[in-house]
Amino acid sequence: MKLHDVSTEAVTRLDPLTYEVVRHRLEAVTDEMGEAIVRMSGSIIVTDCNDFNFAILDEVGEAVQMGLYNTELAACSDMAVKWTLENRSANPGIRSGDMFLCNDPWVGGGLHQNDVSLFAPLFVGDEIFAWTAAVAHQVDVGGVSPGSWSVNSQDVFWESLPTPPLKIVEGGHLRSDIEDVWLRRCRIPALVALDLRAKIGANHMAQERLNELVQKYSADTVKAVMRRMIDDAEQRLRAKLSEIPDGEWTAVSYQDSARQGDDGLYRIRLRLQKQGDQMTFDFTGTDAQADGLINCTFAGIRGGIMPVLLTTLCGDLPWSPGGLYRCFDIISEPGTVNDCTYPAGVSKGSVASAWATTNAVTECLSGMLDAHAEYSRNAMSVCVGSWDLALLAGLDQRGGPFVNLVGDPMAGGLGARPDSDGVDTGGLAMIPMGRVPDVEMSEFSYPMLYLWRREEADSGGPGRYRGGLGGSSAFVVYDSPAPEVALVVSGGGKAMPQSSGMSGGYPANTQYDVAVRNSNIRELLSQGTVVTDIEQVQGVHEPMPPHLETKLGLDDVYFLAWQGGGGYGDPLHRAPDAVAADVLAEKVTSAAARDVYGVVLHGDKTVDHDATVEQRRAIRRDRAAEAQQPEGAR
Repeated sequence: MKLHDVSTEAVTRLDPLTYEVVRHRLEAVTDEMGEAIVRMSGSIIVTDCNDFNFAILDEVGEAVQMGLYNTELAACSDMAVKWTLENRSANPGIRSGDMFLCNDPWVGGGLHQNDVSLFAPLFVGDEIFAWTAAVAHQVDVGGVSPGSWSVNSQDVFWESLPTPPLKIVEGGHLRSDIEDVWLRRCRIPALVALDLRAKIGANHMAQERLNELVQKYSADTVKAVMRRMIDDAEQRLRAKLSEIPDGEWTAVSYQDSARQGDDGLYRIRLRLQKQGDQMTFDFTGTDAQADGLINCTFAGIRGGIMPVLLTTLCGDLPWSPGGLYRCFDIISEPGTVNDCTYPAGVSKGSVASAWATTNAVTECLSGMLDAHAEYSRNAMSVCVGSWDLALLAGLDQRGGPFVNLVGDPMAGGLGARPDSDGVDTGGLAMIPMGRVPDVEMSEFSYPMLYLWRREEADSGGPGRYRGGLGGSSAFVVYDSPAPEVALVVSGGGKAMPQSSGMSGGYPANTQYDVAVRNSNIRELLSQGTVVTDIEQVQGVHEPMPPHLETKLGLDDVYFLAWQGGGGYGDPLHRAPDAVAADVLAEKVTSAAARDVYGVVLHGDKTVDHDATVEQRRAIRRDRAAEAQQPEGAR
């Protein structure tokens, strides 16, 4: 292939005004790609949750600019483009008007099979000038379980088989034969076909805008701007790193179950070393890949690092991953849970091992930032340590098939900072533009009736600064012509908390899901009773394990409570008046105020200062006594 390039001299002589104008135009193009996807997609995961992203890459696949949506997804688009250049140039060839579809996590472009990317070369003359890429989570791409979350998976052959890059658009025309093969695997082919067209439209729009830029400023000028954007991102990040004291930070993150019926504990170990202006993320010692669905490929490691890097270190820098990747090295061991080898199960990789990698990276990077007086304000405890997945599938109120990934845990709690509480139900740090879907839209689209969706007291990690609250939802199946719908449950953080705190801060809550079987909910609703607590509902209360495929009947109630963010600092150092305000606002219970924060309140929720001093002394005495016990007796 002929590739367009420019000399170092062309980059050097680029005038500042032209650079800023073209750079901002490139940023605007990525924003327009996002708008195009949202306008054309019919999936709530895309239109309401913003679980998608896009990128502009140079001729060899170095990412120049990426969007503010799910940063995990665009963090490995470069891998897929480079693989395509190496493996598709000769056969079937790469030509103007072509687009390649890929959902193979070992190739890149996404972290599990539901992350489906579509990327296209942009030619100037007979040379590849750049690439555009759009990627979105598809609700179902096949496999033995609805939504492609194969909770009984032991390897990838239980799941939707990955598709390496294939040319689905050729010379500007969508190939019907390839599309038919692609859609044949899906339970909801019409919706997946619509999302495919949304990504085609986003690529077309981006390439039109890039062609306009090239015609106005010349190909060499635009490419020089791309080069400088990548170089600028690298230089500015290196300058920041040089100001931070050298050191080493370690973390271990956990996952509690690899598949249905498994109660194993799987560890991801990280040692972050910072020397001068270079970092090394060393995952040596991570547990071996599991017989289950929680593994992720090397793309998951990159997708676990880049979101934290962007949001903690690079908030004021250009988001040009091609330059940022130069500032760190990755050491990992193939055959481990976050660098698995084929054919390991990976259908949950994005919110399992990649997510747990994010947790470990958050701990280490925030610890590094906490060592610098100015940059410490960007440190943050772990946010929403795992995704609480509930997936429904069956017949909707119109009699058609549906698959719904409940997006309510998008309203997770953000971690506390060294100078402020975490944001309650503030979202996911890895998806800056993420949103929780409207209850009304979910009820309109699917056969659901919500009893509530709210923040949950005590779900934020206690600390001198409290972690942001998580939340809970409760709903019933409503107006489906079928007697039941399929329910897939997949969520870690039930055996142990995963939203870790910092500097003595406590972790957030554990995850909790329960199905109330054969309940009296219909009777309560017919009486006009407003249900506000799952304990009001009579029936068989069945706590959900981390992984389960089951059914949800018309008289069943489903309750899910997801995690908040970790705390910062010892909770005994939190101002008593701040604790009292949290109790008054129902963010913290009186029992937690007394037992965890050591704050005793009067009946009117004001602080009993004398009792509080004594309570905190008692808690410190208990801590000291426990610390003196032999480790096996604790």
